[in-house]
Amino acid sequence: MISLDQLTAEILSLPSASRAILADKLIESLEFDIDTSIQSAWSTEAKKRRDEVRDGSVRVIPGDDALAQVRNSIDL
Repeated sequence: MISLDQLTAEILSLPSASRAILADKLIESLEFDIDTSIQSAWSTEAKKRRDEVRDGSVRVIPGDDALAQVRNSIDL
């Protein structure tokens, strides 16, 4: 059987895209205790926000502009 150190060395020798895919798979494997009520609340909130953007009831700010606004407010 391969040791954890050997496995780590092999994984780190993979291209970064492959390591990213593997990292995602490892993280997914740890998410076994998902609270369905929390999952449902986030899903509802995401759909509400999506609908607000689609119907124009909120103003969308490009990411760069939002970051600039945050940086400006911190510099005050």
